[in-house]
Amino acid sequence: MDQLTDLKAILHSKRANIYYLEKSRVMQKDGRVLYLTEAKDENLYWNIPIANTTVILLGTGTSITQAAMRMLASAGVLVGFCGGGGTPLFSGCEIEWLTPQSEYRPTEYVQGWLKFWFDDAQRLAVAKAFQQARIEFIRKVWGKDRELQAENIFADDSGIAAALDSYASNVGNAEKTGDLLQREALLTKQLYRYAAKATQHADFSRDHDATDLANGFLNHGNYLAYGLAATTLWVLGIPHGFAVMHGKTRRGALVFDVADLVKDAIVLPWAFVCAKEKMSEQEFRQQILQKFTEHKALDFMFEQVKQQALNPPSVGAHSFAQGD
Repeated sequence: MDQLTDLKAILHSKRANIYYLEKSRVMQKDGRVLYLTEAKDENLYWNIPIANTTVILLGTGTSITQAAMRMLASAGVLVGFCGGGGTPLFSGCEIEWLTPQSEYRPTEYVQGWLKFWFDDAQRLAVAKAFQQARIEFIRKVWGKDRELQAENIFADDSGIAAALDSYASNVGNAEKTGDLLQREALLTKQLYRYAAKATQHADFSRDHDATDLANGFLNHGNYLAYGLAATTLWVLGIPHGFAVMHGKTRRGALVFDVADLVKDAIVLPWAFVCAKEKMSEQEFRQQILQKFTEHKALDFMFEQVKQQALNPPSVGAHSFAQGD
C-alpha cells in the first residue's frame, strides 16, 4: 500500500480532529506534519495526526511550509486561514478553503447534484429536505444529551416543540427559497431566546461583531461547522457554489447550507452554556469538537448530502451509497 493510500485509510466521515493554531509554524519533519510553538525558554514540536484530521485553521501569527501542505493535501486535509479566535475565515476578504486537489474523488455525487440543481422546483425540494433533517437532528441531539438537559435545555419543552413543529409545517408549505429563509430566521431567533433564557443571558442580542462571550462562541463554533461542511463537500466532489438555499450569488453558499444541518443542534446551545461557565476559547472549542464527535455530526452531514445527491425528492435516483 502506498503512502497516499495509507494517509486516506480513515474515511473523512469518521475522522476525529480539527485543529486551530495560533503563533505557530506548521512544517514537515521526518515524514510527519508538526507545528512548532515558542515557549519561554525552548521551542516545542507537536505532531498532527493528519490521517485522522479533517480541517486545520491557521490563526494569527501562523505560517506553513510547502512540504507540509503537500503532505496535508495527500491526506485530504482542508486548510483555512482565519483571524484570531477562528474568525473570520478568509483569503483576502472572502471565505476561502485551501482544498487538497485530487482527480480521483467520486463523480456520481456531483453528477447527481447537478441533475436536480438547474431545476428551481427540485432545488427547493432539496432545501426543504435539508431543513426537515435539521429539525430532526435538533430533536435527536437535545433529546438525548444529558449534559444539555442538565442546563435546562430540552427538546420536549413545550415552546421548543411547538416552534419546531410549526417550522416543519411551514417548510412543507414554502413556495420559494425566500420563504424558507424568512422562516429559518424566525426559528433561529426562537432558539436563541430559549437558550439565552435557560442560561441566564437575559439581554442577549445576536451580533456577529459583538465582543461578549456568547456571540464570540457562536461565531467560533459556526466556523468549526463550516470546516466540517467544506470537508464533506470536498470529499464528495460537489463544488461549494451549488447551493440550494443560501443563494446562487455566494460562492461558498453550499457550505452554509450543509453546516446549518448541525449548527442549531450543537453550536447554538453550547455557545450559551460555555459562555455562562465563562470558559476560555480553547475550552469552548474542545467542548464543541467533543459534541461533534459524540453526536456524529460529520457522519450526519455525509449521510444527508449523499442522500440528496443520489436520491433527491421527486427524482428517481440510485439506491446505493458507498464510502467516502
